[in-house]
Amino acid sequence: MSTKRAAGYCGGGLLLLAWLSSAGGLMRQTPDTSAVGPVEASATATLAAEVQAQTLRLKSRLAAAPAPQEPFRDPFSFASRPPAARHQAPPVTSAEPAPEVGPPLEPAIELIGVAASESPAGVVRTAIISALDGELFLVKEGESIASRYRVGPVSADAVELNDLLTGAVRRLTLRE
Repeated sequence: MSTKRAAGYCGGGLLLLAWLSSAGGLMRQTPDTSAVGPVEASATATLAAEVQAQTLRLKSRLAAAPAPQEPFRDPFSFASRPPAARHQAPPVTSAEPAPEVGPPLEPAIELIGVAASESPAGVVRTAIISALDGELFLVKEGESIASRYRVGPVSADAVELNDLLTGAVRRLTLRE
């Protein structure tokens, strides 16, 4: 053990002894019970009387306050309305024929990709077609899309769709 460490232990021990001896010299003081008298009941009685007076004052002020007004409308009840007169359109009497109904509009679809896979018969291409409503079609030649189109030949960058309603051919190509 070094001399510095021995001196540190001795100094710490002396400080501990000094602290313990000073604590032993202190005497515990007991509270003087003769100085404390009985609790005065008059303070609580005065407080209760003040609260009662304030309560009476508040009640008298509330009695003199204006009464709330009756609401002029009730949002939970409905007034009866007279039945509305029916407006009848005059009958259509025109010499003009009814306009012809044209072919249905073509849905907004686009070719977004073409996938190719090898098979024993050769390369089979799958067209990846997206509709604006979020539908995605993975179709091969001969399959149908939404009961409206039959898929024709699929090349590396285009696909032909035969419209089953009008008989027209629609060609979709990849965009660069």
